[in-house]
Amino acid sequence: MTARKALVVRGGWDGHRPVEATDMFLPFLRENGFDVQVEDSNEIYADESVMEQVDLIVQSVTMSSISAEALKGLRRAVERGTGMAGWHGGIADSYRNSSDYLQLIGGQFATHPSKHPDSCAGDESDNFLCYTVDLTDLGREHEIMAGLEDFTLRTEQYWVLTDDLNDVLATTTHPVQPYHPWHRPIVSPTVWTRQWGAGRIFVATPGHSLVVLRDINVRTIIERGMLWASRTVSE
Repeated sequence: MTARKALVVRGGWDGHRPVEATDMFLPFLRENGFDVQVEDSNEIYADESVMEQVDLIVQSVTMSSISAEALKGLRRAVERGTGMAGWHGGIADSYRNSSDYLQLIGGQFATHPSKHPDSCAGDESDNFLCYTVDLTDLGREHEIMAGLEDFTLRTEQYWVLTDDLNDVLATTTHPVQPYHPWHRPIVSPTVWTRQWGAGRIFVATPGHSLVVLRDINVRTIIERGMLWASRTVSE
């Protein structure tokens, strides 16, 4: 049997350390039988001869943009059975100006609420909150989350705009605070899967830094999510 092929696409805003972050997972992919190709441009998606051989896309591209040809190639590949996986802004905040990409992924970063203004230092730590990742009933039965329990993180707590096509495996709750304008707690998905045509999509919103990606819960979820999303048998 030929090895499955993983395409790792990375770039965009450097604050999420796309090179170092994806490098953390390359050994895992290779150990699990993937031939790994790494690209620094999403234009690879437009190359149908490459994409028809790909079993799993791992994307880490925050913000940035995508051409019509590349987006068409990405959607076509997933619809035909190529899996797609990613974490944090590298998948949930990739191409803000592309509604077709947002529809494909099923969730878009909206914000990460900050600390009390009096506690803000004017750097990225202003958005580091202690919050709980709560497994859903579906999540507790899913192979990606098997054996895991609710856990806490201290990092950016993503507020995500989403839709009902997602199967949500874990959530987090944004509480009401006197210094924020919302009036009731908001539940956002933190881990979800999505079926798109013949393809599977996996998204985890934690992953702002290498420290977060080293958390045993986060790393386990991402590793299992990549395997779950991948096409099982190479065409």
